[in-house]
Order: sequence, then structure tokens, then C-alpha cells
Amino acid sequence: MKKFWFVFVMLVSCNAYSQVLPLDDALRATYTACVGIDDKLATYKTLAGINTAVSAVGTGLGIGATATGIVKYATDKEAESYERLLEELREQTKDVDYDTLSDMEIAQFEKEFNLSYEAAVKDVDKYQSELDKLNKKSKNLGNWRTGLLAGSTATNVAGAVLAAKSGASDDIQDMINVCLDAVNNLNDSVLQAKMNGEDVSEANEIISACREYKTVDAKSISKRAKGAEISSAIGATTGFTGTIVSAVANSDKVRQDNSDAGNKKEKNLNTAANVMAGTTTVASATSTVFSATQIAAIKRVANVAAQCEGVLK
Repeated sequence: MKKFWFVFVMLVSCNAYSQVLPLDDALRATYTACVGIDDKLATYKTLAGINTAVSAVGTGLGIGATATGIVKYATDKEAESYERLLEELREQTKDVDYDTLSDMEIAQFEKEFNLSYEAAVKDVDKYQSELDKLNKKSKNLGNWRTGLLAGSTATNVAGAVLAAKSGASDDIQDMINVCLDAVNNLNDSVLQAKMNGEDVSEANEIISACREYKTVDAKSISKRAKGAEISSAIGATTGFTGTIVSAVANSDKVRQDNSDAGNKKEKNLNTAANVMAGTTTVASATSTVFSATQIAAIKRVANVAAQCEGVLK
């Protein structure tokens, strides 16, 4: 029985020993596994920085589209009041068929409307001119809103692409995991090398620096990049929809339909376009925040990568 246990222990010991790499091999394996993370992080940092700037531009365009939509709404409301006033004035200035009225009715009519009639006639042209100006302003504002929404849509599309390329996957964490595995193997090799009387000072320095990867959360990089990608995708979708709705709302066909149904349709379309502009703005702003915080997360991991690769090189 004692012989059996002796053989078993020897086999286990030999098996464990056989898995430990020689120190030089372990050092080379660690170099291969750990070098390259810093360069990858630098690329992601650059892309995240560009995306932050692009998303900020999209946010600005969205704010502009929203503000323009609000001004357009106020302009349209003012135009409505002029339209109602003109309708009343035109009612007052309609030609009166005096042949059908008695002398008493004519006298009564002239008594009631004489003071307001002349003023109303003069005001029709004045108010019509103001209404034309407001309609022109509303048309221009609608065009500006459409253009700003189209610009914000384009920046959100670009933002989604940049975010996807700036670390939305878990490849950094995967690279770090491979590096940490190599560091663990190097640590085993150091223990064996010590027993053999080898110099392990360089290896210990590498282990000390590269083990710091355990203290950082590399997954936060991909989480923030994914958040920026999703936010930009939402902004692109709402921006595209808002651009179409805004263009339709500002088309001559819709604007010139002065029926009750036509006016209601125009109002609803303008409201929808303004809501889309606001939603696009929020999405762009959210993407900007995600990209900015992603840069901060990259910097934390990059500090460790620089130290680790510094001792390896």
C-alpha cells in the first residue's frame, strides 16, 4: 500500500512539473500574450474621442432642430391668429347689395358699420402682408428643421459605426484574460526556476506589473461603447423618421390644405417632427456621455497596459 501511494504521488508530481514551462519559454509566452493590448487601447481611445466629437455635433444639430421646431410652432400659431382676423375683416368688407335693403335697413347698416368699415378695408392688406411674412418664415423654419434633422441623422449613423469599432465587443477583456493566464504560468515557472537557482528578478517585475490587470474592469470599455452604439442607432432612427415627417409637414401640398382636416394633419405632423427632433437630441447627448466615459475607462486600463508592456519590452 505504501508503495502504491509513493508511485501515485510521484506521478502527480511529475505531471504537475511537466506542465510548468521553462522560465525563458514562459517569458516569451507572456510577451506574446500581453504585448499589443496597449496599441489596441490607443486605437479605441482615438475612435472614442472622434465619436465624442461627432456625437456632440449631432447633439448640437438636434438642439437646433428642436429649437427651430419650437419657433416654427409659435410662428404658425401667430399666423393662425392673423388668418382668423382676416376672415372676420373680409366678412365685414363684403359687398352689400343695397338694392335688396330698405332705406331703414341701409341706414341701420351704415350706422352700425360705418366706423369700422373703412378701418377694416385698410387693415385687410396690412394683415395679409403680415400673414404672408409669417407663412414665409414658417416655411423657412420648416426647411431648416428638416436640414438640421438630416444632419443629426448623419452624425448618429457615423457615431454608431465609430462606437461599434471602438470596443463594443469584449476583445480587450479576452486579450487581458489570455495575458493573465500567461502571467500565472510565468509565476509557476518562477517558482520552479527558484528551485533551480535561476535569476527570476526580471520575471518577478513582469508578474508584478502585469498582474495589475486584475484591478481594472476592462468590460466597462465594451459596455460604454455598446451604450454609445445603441444610443447613436436610436438617434439615427428617430432622426431619419423626423426628417421625413418634417419634410412632409412643410410640403406645399400639406401647407396649402386649409381645410379643418388639412390644418389638423399639418399640426400633427409638425408636432411629431418636433418630438423626433427632441428624441434625437437626447440620443445624441447620451451617446456623447457614453463615449466620454469610455475614454476614461480606457485610460484606466491603458495605465496598466503601459506598465505591463513597459517591463516586457
